[in-house]
Amino acid sequence: MDSVSSSTTSKTSKPPSVLGGACIIACICVGAGMLGLPSAGAGAWTIGALFTLIVTMLVMITSGCLLLEALKAYPYKSSFSSITVALLGNKINLINNLMIYFVGGILLYAYITSSGLILFEYTGLNPKLASILFVLAFSFPVWHSTRTVDRISIVLIVFMLLSFTFGIIGLWINIDFTTLIGGSSQVSNFKYIWALFPIALTAFGYHHAVPTMRDYYRDEKLAQKAIIGGALIALFIYSVWLISIYGNIARDSFGPIIAQGGNIDALLINIQDSLAQENLSRIISAFSAAAILSSFIGVGLGVFDFLADVFKFETSQKGRTKTWAITFLPPLIFSLAFPFGFLTAIGYAAAAAAFWTCIVPALLVRKMRQNQPSLENEQDEQLSYRVIGGDMVLITVSLFGLGIIVIHFLVTFDTLPQYSS
Repeated sequence: MDSVSSSTTSKTSKPPSVLGGACIIACICVGAGMLGLPSAGAGAWTIGALFTLIVTMLVMITSGCLLLEALKAYPYKSSFSSITVALLGNKINLINNLMIYFVGGILLYAYITSSGLILFEYTGLNPKLASILFVLAFSFPVWHSTRTVDRISIVLIVFMLLSFTFGIIGLWINIDFTTLIGGSSQVSNFKYIWALFPIALTAFGYHHAVPTMRDYYRDEKLAQKAIIGGALIALFIYSVWLISIYGNIARDSFGPIIAQGGNIDALLINIQDSLAQENLSRIISAFSAAAILSSFIGVGLGVFDFLADVFKFETSQKGRTKTWAITFLPPLIFSLAFPFGFLTAIGYAAAAAAFWTCIVPALLVRKMRQNQPSLENEQDEQLSYRVIGGDMVLITVSLFGLGIIVIHFLVTFDTLPQYSS
């Protein structure tokens, strides 16, 4: 995500709106979660899925605030990478950067694979050829300029808002509460929540934007309000989306979708088959396609800028072409060679994201507090910012991140209950 100009946040001017920052955080969160949560949460179903999202949101808000605390002793414009080097050393920072790149790459891989399958479903094009054409067409704005991405994103966001609004209204009108509650006991469904946690973590992954929020507001407490507000907006959108889907599509219908790896094309086909109104299913399909496209462009831009900074590529056409190649070609090649399911890909992204969204922020704050053990009497309000809860919060966030990694591998080796029919 581009850095937001902080020229309006000087001490003599009014700080930016908290609502604006909250919307930025919410837009970053809403993406892979919208497309992956319905299939991933089918086992836990309505109550279990909402419970998992709430727990994950609380932990991810806390870990984002921990990152804010770690940033407070460093100059504005300090990046996640720079404070990690300063507090934890080059080795941890190298691992952290690799995990950040892996998450971005695996998300691009998931979007490329899904787009190829969707285009195949609607046009009959070979999925691999469709994936190649998708990358060539929609990575061009990223290569061209950030301004081009900005303009396309505005159009996509407006289209997504309209299609989401009309789609949700149509779905809510047709909600069947028996379907929403499910045929079996909601309590018995809780055994399936573990497999949902990794997907839920990716649904609240905004942490690369925390330094930007701090620079934007020049006030950790305002940035914290934006983070909390953005996460709550994302939770509301996810909740409305899940209730809409689960109230219209029977739980048993998700078995075939999950068997296909939770691929988006399978979900869209199921929606078409389940909804009586053809226009409504088209609206939902259009929204999902726009969500994939906007997420692809947004994640692509983030990875593009990250790699350009790491490799110090110039901003000329030649330099941008180099950055384009290392940003988009690896996930495209892997998508063509190993087209895993959408949920499988997101699960790998979650395992890597857990490291730099939970474990690293806790380690950063622990190290910083060791260096600055007492801030209670600190006169500088910026330096007095501190996440409440002491060491217990650090332990909880770290264990949550470690738990996500463990869950991912347990799911991979089929040792956790997974819903199939």
